[in-house]
Amino acid sequence: MATLQRSAQKLFYYARNVVRDIAPQALFRRRLAGLLDQARFSDGSVRARLNHYNRLQDAFSPGPDAMPASRLPTDRSMYYYDLKEFIRYFDPDLLVDLQFGDIIRVPGVPSIVKARPIAGDNRNGVLFKLNKFRHFHMPADGVAFADKLPVAVWRGKLNNPIRTLLLQAARDLPFCDVGTPKPSAAPEYRKPYLSIDQQRRYRYIISLEGNDVATNLKWIMSSNSLCLMPPPTSETWFAEKQIEANVHYAPLEPDFSDIAERVRYFERHPTEAERIVAAANAYCRKFADERAEQAISLLVLYKYFVLSGQIEPDAQVWRFISGSA
Repeated sequence: MATLQRSAQKLFYYARNVVRDIAPQALFRRRLAGLLDQARFSDGSVRARLNHYNRLQDAFSPGPDAMPASRLPTDRSMYYYDLKEFIRYFDPDLLVDLQFGDIIRVPGVPSIVKARPIAGDNRNGVLFKLNKFRHFHMPADGVAFADKLPVAVWRGKLNNPIRTLLLQAARDLPFCDVGTPKPSAAPEYRKPYLSIDQQRRYRYIISLEGNDVATNLKWIMSSNSLCLMPPPTSETWFAEKQIEANVHYAPLEPDFSDIAERVRYFERHPTEAERIVAAANAYCRKFADERAEQAISLLVLYKYFVLSGQIEPDAQVWRFISGSA
């Protein structure tokens, strides 16, 4: 359920992007060279992140289904606007392969995606910050860890077997408040809906992957609650592969057999829980740096277009990307 504030934010999101679409697009293209020149003076973290998102190293040709940058599909409007925000700085005739939506497999050709599997050779999945209004909602949390309820909470859809497994393992445990608000679920799995603010009243919030990644992971890690989850198997712009167990979150066994032991442990060691929460908060803060986010987004696309043979690289920008600057 959307709050009034969240609804207003969504309205602003669409209004801002509509205005960008109405504006003469040539104005954005004229700024690209200057923005890339600024980006190459960024620190090493920008280079590391762009080369994590875009792991391509060799030249390639766009696939048969590639489309011009000026003709992105608009049926998934937030995906469209999130990619258009940055691709509008490039020649509208440049070709791009993309897959909008929840992705659990690596594309056959290098493609812009929201998510990709962590394991194996995933370089054809070029990560971009897509559907960010939903996935990068990280509101401030004003309640300290010690002041929260000593209970583990989870709410969500049963769109992944691991979620049903959690409910089977933990729904009767006195220190767990887990369930789904979906009326179509079995009665023993149903629990009332809880907003983000209501879930953040608990010391422990469980994060579980759904169709691809866990949507709630970002706002959990930016809160003062401790994230409990099995190791992730997919990643997005949030770079879930780089999130470390016992550093940024408390790991759970895939069958949740240790959930009782995990909660009891951190109840006895709150300082350790707070250390993990602080590290998780620090991990999240880098995504609030709008200048770095813009630089990385443009460089990810620039590298894609250079390696696809559609742009002749600027020597200095390419040296920054390759690490030889």
